[in-house]
Amino acid sequence: MSDEPHAIATTTVEEDRHSQSQRTVNMLWEVTQAVIAASVTAAFVIAQFKRIESNTLNGAFFLIVGFYFGRTNHTNVGGVKLPMPYLGR
Repeated sequence: MSDEPHAIATTTVEEDRHSQSQRTVNMLWEVTQAVIAASVTAAFVIAQFKRIESNTLNGAFFLIVGFYFGRTNHTNVGGVKLPMPYLGR
């Protein structure tokens, strides 16, 4: 067991419930986005193998890939790292 004191709560029970509900909604939305992205990607790959030309499908695929890279930060290989602490001059 840790010797550190427990943090004092700074939120109310209602704020905690609201935060939990928001996390649940966010998780559902992320799963929905993943299902849509996987479905469009699978359709795109199948269409390419069957040599089916579809400008709509191509546009949807590249739009989804673009949004994915736009909302995630891939500046560092292996994920996003915390900035280096300032060490002075």
